[in-house]
Amino acid sequence: MSGSSYTGGTAAVSATDSIRERIAQAVNSVRETTPLAQSFTNFVTINLVANAQLAAGGTAAMSFLPDDIVDTAKIAGSTYINVGTLLPFYKDALADIARKLQYLGKPWVLDPVAAGIGKTRTAILQSFKAAPPTVIRGNASEIIALDAMWELGAPARADAETTRPAGVEAVDEVESSVQAAKRLARYLAQHAPNGKGAVAVSGEADLVTDGETVYRLPGGSAMMTKITGAGCSLGGVTATYLAVAEPLTASLAASLLYNRASEIAERESNGPGSFQVAFLDALWNITADQVAESRILIG
Repeated sequence: MSGSSYTGGTAAVSATDSIRERIAQAVNSVRETTPLAQSFTNFVTINLVANAQLAAGGTAAMSFLPDDIVDTAKIAGSTYINVGTLLPFYKDALADIARKLQYLGKPWVLDPVAAGIGKTRTAILQSFKAAPPTVIRGNASEIIALDAMWELGAPARADAETTRPAGVEAVDEVESSVQAAKRLARYLAQHAPNGKGAVAVSGEADLVTDGETVYRLPGGSAMMTKITGAGCSLGGVTATYLAVAEPLTASLAASLLYNRASEIAERESNGPGSFQVAFLDALWNITADQVAESRILIG
């Protein structure tokens, strides 16, 4: 999402691969049906999350009331939960929301912002293991930290250093999160009603996996790191696509949409302020073919 010339994938996805058709269908379906994807999100970035969902073609609803979130989930296509800015009641509220979404069989996206920092944040993220999301979207450090919290890999040595974000920023490269992302995606799939889950890792070259296949998405603009809420809004747009598509397709479509729109916005802007405006315009104007024809590496 932040710009890259990555060439490490083993092969490029062909122009006729069915995944491209599914991505285009997701983009068009959102614009044709304006699905509702509600959010319990970071209140610092809530405005950009909602505006990005609208610009992508969806409908937004924001709430911090647990019963309201659960009731709205019954009519929404999906839900987005972001733990970026915490308030005291979140610890119990978010665990309860996750359990009820699981009971209702409703898909949702988790953004584990700053995973590994603070006891309360850790307790919230650990609670989601019992009622996991459908999609996880984060940076490399957050994905590695969440994998460790859920103890999905080999037990860590007692003297091993644990990774953690530098605030909300990553300190790890995307490639170092591949195995953690695959483990998490497999875990999500094992606990999903339809047996499908996905993990999206944002960085210089985004990575998306369903636990088996790993896709790498070169491109995007480094200007995305100069506005507040780029990652948060990507989580919200991923939820918008999850309302109309299965997890892998939704994650690929959202990440590719952001890469192409950010590249357009960088060319048409003069700094962070105009970039954000140009970015929302690009989300609105970019075509499904532009998204689906993006360079995608596999392996």
